[in-house]
Amino acid sequence: MTKDKNVYINRELSWLQFNARVLQEAADKNVPLIERLRFLGIFSNNLDEFFKVRYATVKRIYDAGKGGKSELGGIKAEELLEEITKVVIEQQSESVEILNGIENELEKENIFIINETEIDEDQHDFIKNYFYQEVSPALVVIFLSEDLDLPELKDSSGYLTVKMSNSNGSNQYALIEISKAMDRFIVLPKKGDSSFIIMVDDLLRYCLDDIFNIFNYDSISAHMVKITRDGELDFDSDLSKSFIDKLSESVKDRKSGDPVRFVYDKSIDDDTLNFLLERMEIDSKDSMIPGGRYHNRRDYMGFPSLGRNDLLYKKIKPLPVKGLSFEESIFKTIAKKDYLVYTPYHTFSYVVKFLREAALDPKVKTIKITIYRLAQISHVASSLINAAKNGKKVTVSIELRARFDEEANINYAEQMQDAGVNMLFGVPGLKVHCKMCVIEREENDKLVRYGFISTGNFNESTAKLYTDFTLFTANPKILKDVNKVFNFFEVNYKVNRYKHIITSPHYTKTKLFALIDDEINNAKNGRPAYIKLKMNSISSYKMVDKLYEASRAGVKIQMIIRGLCCLVPGVKGMSENIEIISIIDKFLEHTRLYIFCNNEDPKIYISSADWMTRNIDNRVEVSCPIYDKDIKQELQRLYDICWNDNVKARVINETQNNTYRRNELPKVRAQFDTYNYYANKL
Repeated sequence: MTKDKNVYINRELSWLQFNARVLQEAADKNVPLIERLRFLGIFSNNLDEFFKVRYATVKRIYDAGKGGKSELGGIKAEELLEEITKVVIEQQSESVEILNGIENELEKENIFIINETEIDEDQHDFIKNYFYQEVSPALVVIFLSEDLDLPELKDSSGYLTVKMSNSNGSNQYALIEISKAMDRFIVLPKKGDSSFIIMVDDLLRYCLDDIFNIFNYDSISAHMVKITRDGELDFDSDLSKSFIDKLSESVKDRKSGDPVRFVYDKSIDDDTLNFLLERMEIDSKDSMIPGGRYHNRRDYMGFPSLGRNDLLYKKIKPLPVKGLSFEESIFKTIAKKDYLVYTPYHTFSYVVKFLREAALDPKVKTIKITIYRLAQISHVASSLINAAKNGKKVTVSIELRARFDEEANINYAEQMQDAGVNMLFGVPGLKVHCKMCVIEREENDKLVRYGFISTGNFNESTAKLYTDFTLFTANPKILKDVNKVFNFFEVNYKVNRYKHIITSPHYTKTKLFALIDDEINNAKNGRPAYIKLKMNSISSYKMVDKLYEASRAGVKIQMIIRGLCCLVPGVKGMSENIEIISIIDKFLEHTRLYIFCNNEDPKIYISSADWMTRNIDNRVEVSCPIYDKDIKQELQRLYDICWNDNVKARVINETQNNTYRRNELPKVRAQFDTYNYYANKL
């Protein structure tokens, strides 16, 4: 099957459609007001990462003189760069309108976001004092002149471009850095029932004369700009350096990567804009986005709650898992049967409980675990350090190249290494993305294995926001295979055989093809045949082609894809048996779940892998079979709850226009109904 735009949806444009769904949540008047602001922040944060990674990749293809059609799903790199910029400008314009609408709604709730022109006498003293006590000591001001080189601007910061003009026509320019260290939203003293907030950008505008009082000027103005840099890491070949040293230097170098996007206040003077573009060497293939007065809207993710719980989603209390008790040994419990933990509906504390118990139990001899993204304050890491100090043989495979989390992982890697943990820093040429743990415990003079396999990171922070499955098991067959993966980490040249789990990069595509082929054969022979998939993204053309083949054979395929989707569903003769929805809601849908009919004896897997080329060919991934009948039924029920969503589900089609699924059936909001499902089980 040839790769053309009618067969595949371009992954970059599909990703922008996913981010448009995030923007829909910001626009949805049924979403609590402050949560809508936070969705605007998520939209902006997503866009930052998109430009650092995906736009930068396309630009690299263009800069290398390649057309890129085969890599980009039927569109040339130059055309794609232009199309991305066009779409982003439209989305940014929409986001400004949404923000203005939210601010109007906030005013109805007596919450006022004021600018520097709206400050009254009472607020003046507070703001001046706040400026001198909190802002001024941390201020970075860069004076711009023709004689001085422009220093590297950080892509994590916004900048106010200051223009000082004299009546003789001369101008002086400066940049004020708005760093992440500053509180972006400053809560002013209340007046009666009214709350007031000023952004630090406007506080700085109000205090421009205080900052530049040593200069002579007749007028002064400030407009915000923001730069995004290529986020790829480049490694040098110095053999004398450790991997951690190379990575640390590469993370530092990322901060001075080539610019790929320049966002500016569209009301900025032309001469100021041209001065900056020339000094920053922004060229025609860098995405230039005219925007509003404020950039770095990712900061809205931290918009203050002001004690207004009525304008936030109601917090849920994570539920216990029936049968799993914190007051009993988790090993004794899972020795009897498997248990499924589904965060954030269930508490992540079961993972920490497992590791804490392993650290203290004198019968536990070894602990092996993979780590991809750790929380800033990680009880997982502290438990592993505790275990090493208690004489356990602890092996940690940590992925230091987990994009944008490298620094946190490096810090914990060094702490664990100092504590005597055996650290494995991945596999040459592969990222270790699987999520698993196995321990060996001495029982009756032999070693017995216990462990868990997950779809998500062992991260206390994201476990409150991301939906993920974790299977706790003592199944010796599964854990024998898991242990073989750890052997592969240490002896990379030896490819193991696995009887139960599915692993990348060696077997995932082959095994998934075989499972799909079984469904194709069953459909051709008149037997029941279906495939149900839930994952973040699908962009592997080979996997897409295989699903097209299954559709043409009559296999009914349901897919729940949160993010980018290169498959075109519902096309006669190609994909008419494929339906796809996407769910964006309070939590980030992160579970990967594969269900194959298998002639009505379903084969079910939870996995760390999306169906992307990187997950199948360039990463170490694990898909774990579910053998427990109760858990199989539970996962099928959970899938059905998501599939029946008619509140937050969007239908993915050839145009990917993000239409909400609406029908006359009883309302199903998957995330709320999932919580109720588990609450009722108790």
